Formats: sequence, C-alpha cells, structure tokens
Amino acid sequence: MSSSAKIQIPVRKTQRVMVLHGGVSAERSVSLNSGAAVAVAARAAGYSVDLYDFDGDLSRLIERIKAQKTEVVFNALHGKFGEDGVIQGVLDLMEIPYSHSGKLASTLAMDKPVARTVFAAAGLPIATGMTVARDKFVADFKRGIEPLPRPYIIKPPAEGSSFGVILVREGDNQLPIDSIDWNYGKELLVESYIPGRELTVAVMGEGEMAQAIGAIEIIPSSRSSDLKNHSFFDYAAKYSQGGARHILPPPIVPQAYELALEIAVKAHRALGCRGVTRADLRYDDGSESGRSVEPGRLVLLEVNSQPGMTNVSLVPEIALAAGIDFPSLITWMVETAKCN
Repeated sequence: MSSSAKIQIPVRKTQRVMVLHGGVSAERSVSLNSGAAVAVAARAAGYSVDLYDFDGDLSRLIERIKAQKTEVVFNALHGKFGEDGVIQGVLDLMEIPYSHSGKLASTLAMDKPVARTVFAAAGLPIATGMTVARDKFVADFKRGIEPLPRPYIIKPPAEGSSFGVILVREGDNQLPIDSIDWNYGKELLVESYIPGRELTVAVMGEGEMAQAIGAIEIIPSSRSSDLKNHSFFDYAAKYSQGGARHILPPPIVPQAYELALEIAVKAHRALGCRGVTRADLRYDDGSESGRSVEPGRLVLLEVNSQPGMTNVSLVPEIALAAGIDFPSLITWMVETAKCN
C-alpha cells in the first residue's frame, strides 16, 4: 500500500455539524483542544458548527442534537465514553451519521487486550504481552516475581494518550504502580519493551478502500540511546509544544516504510475501522544496541480509532504532507460520516 494513493475530497453537502468534545474521561483536555481546532476548520470549510462540550449527560446531548437539527456529529471525544462505542451506539439509535469508526470497531480498538487478539489473528506483529490483575502484580513484584523480563511496559487496558504508561527498566527497584498515582482499573496490560524508533501511520477509508496516507517518526525531546534514561512518546511528548520532533517521512529504508503502511492498513481493516485512524508502531533497526540491522523489525502497538486533532497532532500533519489541508480533512470526515 503506497502513500502515493490519492484521497478524493467529496463535495460539501452537509450544512449543520455538531462538533462533540470535552467528555468525562482522563483525556478531556485533549478532547477540548481537538474539538476547538476541528470547529475552526469546519467553519473555514463552510459548515454551520455547533461546538458542544459533552458533560456525560446523554439526555441533554440528545435534546441538543434535535434542537440544532444536527445532520452530522463530528466526534472529537477521546477516551472512555467517547471512543469506546457508547456515543456511537447512541448516535446509531438516533440515526445520526458520525465521524470515525462505528460502535463495534470503536469498542475493539479501545480495549487493548482484545485488539491484540484481533491483530494476532490477522497475523500482525505484536509485542509479547499479557493482562495481569493489578493486585497480583503488586503482590508478586514485592516478592521479586515479575510477569516479563525487563524492560517491559505497563499500560492501562483501555486508556489513550499514553495515560498511565510506565516503562519498567533494569535497575528499577521501586514498585512502578501504587494506589496513589495509578488509578486506571484493576487490570494491567504488560508488554515487552520494543527498542528502537517510534512510528505512526495515518489511515483513511473503509474496507478495501482504506489506504495509508503517510507516516511520521516521533522523537521525544529528551530521547537517549541509553535505555536507563530512555524517554518514550508519553503524554507530555504528545501534547506539549516542543515535546517531540516529528520527521516526515521517516528516514528509514523503503522496505520498512512500505511495510509500516501495510501493517497499519491491515490493522485498520482487521478491527473494522472507518474514517481516520492512527496506528502506532515501534521500529527496531538495531540503533539502540549500536548494531544497525536492515530492514529491521516492525511491531504494532495499537490503533487509535479517534486520533487527536490538536495543533500538535500527528494525523493532520501527515494529511497536510499528503496534500490534504485541515479544512479538507475535516470535510472528508464529515461527508463520509455514517451510522453503523
């Protein structure tokens, strides 16, 4: 799947768009920024925009949609209650078209352990990992028992924006989670740390029409080749100005680049996604060990079914490099919106 494939921007037919943002998840601030940016772009594209800060009250949301005679909902919510199938289900019942993936695909993508199962069944490369009860992890850790050899990553099973992600490194003796600073549920997703470089790929479309439009390499500003001081693409790197450098296209061998695009499209299709998604991958080319190996190894981390649309977000940057400016991207997403 080549990034040279062209996306056709539909003629604008919709008039009234609700941009749904805010929400009640840990990603509320990201969603507010995404929604504000989308609203500006949607107005620039000619839409009448109702920017709605969702506070979790579904009945109020339903009444607002009816009162505004909303034709399409641009779902700029992130995290729980926004991209886990809940809002999608409500809009399906109302028969109101919405952006991004449908209810089932959203639910699958949000649940990282389930998504891993889908990816494995599709033959996609994933890290060694498992789900562990939080209490068991804590008890075992205190006895010197750990689920995987170090280094490994701890993730919440159903959060985005790298919330709660912890890298457990060689030499770390402190319990990586406790009841004070890790409040993401009773289970942990534990995965082997994949050394190398951080890549992300944007995919647009549905089914056989889905295509990758490009990729970026992300280099956190404090990155070090020394794993003990390694800084990965965490929340601060994602959403802070200067938190990371973006290199587009990634300076990797063509074979690896094309394979990254192919993996992203296959993952998008395996989950049944539509609209726009962002696949995050690790590319181990041997650079961290000092022994460069080409074409290297690619590992799929996750698919974000509702990627950020802030002024530092990756998908708009990839789209712009592919010749799709932000208002055009939003137009495409509005005009291809649908119910399940």
